[in-house]
Amino acid sequence: MNPVDPAKARLKTCHLDQLSDHIDGLYLKPDLKFLFFELTLACNERCFHCGSNCSVPGKDELSADEFKRILDQVKEDFDISRIALNITGGEPLLRKDFFEIMNYAKEQGFWWGMTSNATLITKEVSHKLAEAGMRTISVSIDGLPETHDRLRGMKNAYDLAMKGVQNLIDEKAFEAIQITTVVNHENINELEQLFDVMKAIDIDSWRVINLEPIGRALTHPDMLCTKEDIRTMFEFIRKARNDGFPVEYDCSHFLGLDYEVEVRDWYWLCNAGVHTASIMSNGDIGACLDIERNAETVQGNIRQDRLKDVWEKRFELFRRNKASDCRKCSGCEHSKYCRGDAAHSWNYAKGEPLVCMKGILFD
Repeated sequence: MNPVDPAKARLKTCHLDQLSDHIDGLYLKPDLKFLFFELTLACNERCFHCGSNCSVPGKDELSADEFKRILDQVKEDFDISRIALNITGGEPLLRKDFFEIMNYAKEQGFWWGMTSNATLITKEVSHKLAEAGMRTISVSIDGLPETHDRLRGMKNAYDLAMKGVQNLIDEKAFEAIQITTVVNHENINELEQLFDVMKAIDIDSWRVINLEPIGRALTHPDMLCTKEDIRTMFEFIRKARNDGFPVEYDCSHFLGLDYEVEVRDWYWLCNAGVHTASIMSNGDIGACLDIERNAETVQGNIRQDRLKDVWEKRFELFRRNKASDCRKCSGCEHSKYCRGDAAHSWNYAKGEPLVCMKGILFD
């Protein structure tokens, strides 16, 4: 662990104190900025780390008409100029009515982006995405060709995805094209080579994140990052950013005074339930889609509940400092800032974090 410059530490602590007060305010008055639509659990890949265990369509998935009704409600109840609609799955493009839904979203004035494995993005599909008003996209690339194909359980997945990325670039119609790489104990050795790949294509950012102990990854504990892997990954991101390349970590964890603002643009904040809500493919309403799905974390269902009512009257589970009644967090000087860490990596049965960067990145 690196010593932190005292002056920089004082400045960061001041900022974190201000952010902590802001979060307390968000608990009382949340502000919806990101709405996720999980269009389907169907996927043409079988990624070993999938947090949602995607493979085939889920039971009783929402129809196109139901998604349209949700869009109508959201437009009526919220200022949609302040909300980003994020489309995900599974692989969203597997829905035969995908463009029917997204063209309707465009007609209603929604700003939207998507996550995809890009294997289905031909030149024609890229053009149709532009016509449907897609602004941003994040595409998953989890290693060099052999590694990516193996981790994603699909032959030629890497080549198809990279062709998809190039088709998106060639369309010249999108505000941001991002590639996301999930780092694990195996592919971390390919980071430098992947960096050369990323520098050679005209993407807007590269998001590098670590494998989390959720979903299918729990069946592959040997693939989870070691402490040394985590430190290596963050040093890689910091150096690449210092060299001017747009690589970033995501919103997963509080990283301590040394790494906060060094590996992403601003300080850590878990958006779940304060800025982010999600509609799952079966209509369930939740916060972040990576959160374990159970009777406690699911806040309602759009077939019976109006999103505005659920947003305003529920979500208490995500609008509190989880560390306040956690034995493992008791007495930790950082709990004011991490608040038990990310909602998606919290063990709701035991009431404790699954992941903590204390002891890895900071003392």
